[in-house]
Amino acid sequence: MATSSIFAHVKITDPQKAEAFVNALEASENDPKVKPSAPVIPTLTDLDAIRRLMAKRAKRNHE
Repeated sequence: MATSSIFAHVKITDPQKAEAFVNALEASENDPKVKPSAPVIPTLTDLDAIRRLMAKRAKRNHE
C-alpha cells in the first residue's frame, strides 16, 4: 500500500457505512494480520562495541 493513501480525506455521509467503517477499523485493531517478519535488531550503545563494528566496516571497505 502506498504511504500517501493513509493521508487521504475520507467523507462518509451514510450512517450505516460510517458504522461499518468504524467496525472494520476496530476489528483491524483487535486482530492485526500483519506480523513483523524479523525480530527487532538491538541498538548498540557500548562505545567499544561501536568502535569494533566501525573498524570492521573500514577494514572491509579498504580491501
